[in-house]
Amino acid sequence: MEAIFRRQIVELLNEHRIMALATNRPDGWPQATFIGYTNDGLVMYAIVGRESQKYANITRDPRVSIAVAKDYLQPLDIKGLSMAARVAVVEDAAELGRATALLFERYPEYKEYMSRWQPDVTSLAFVRIIPEIVSILDYSKGFGHTDLVRVSDEDVHAR
Repeated sequence: MEAIFRRQIVELLNEHRIMALATNRPDGWPQATFIGYTNDGLVMYAIVGRESQKYANITRDPRVSIAVAKDYLQPLDIKGLSMAARVAVVEDAAELGRATALLFERYPEYKEYMSRWQPDVTSLAFVRIIPEIVSILDYSKGFGHTDLVRVSDEDVHAR
C-alpha cells in the first residue's frame, strides 16, 4: 500500500471513536451495530459481550464490514472509510494489556465507569479487527471519490 493511503487510513481511524460494524448472522442477513473502538495503527480493538449476537456472529464467521465517518454539513467535505476486515478474539495477555491501555487512552471515562460498574470481565471479550480491503472516501477529490486499497500483513505491521 502506498504510504499516503496508510497515513490517510490511520488519521481517519484516529479521528473517530465509533464505527458501524456489520457481522454475518446465521440466517445470512447482515447485522450492523455501532461499536466503540480504539486503534494501534491499522489494527482496531473493541470490547463485545460474550453473550451478544455480535460475538456469536464473529466467532462463527470472522468476516466483517466496517464504516467510519461523521456527519458533514457540506457533501464535498465528506471523508471516511469503509472496509472489509477479519475479527479475532484477543487471547494473548500482552496484547490484551496493550488494547486495554489504548481503550482507556481514547475513552478515559471508561476507566471510572468500569471501576464503579465492576463488570464481570469474563462476560466481555476484546476483539482485534484487521482490515483487508479499505475504501477511503474523500469527496473533496470529487463527489463519490474513493481509493480502494488492499492491506497486506506488511502494511498492518509497518510503523
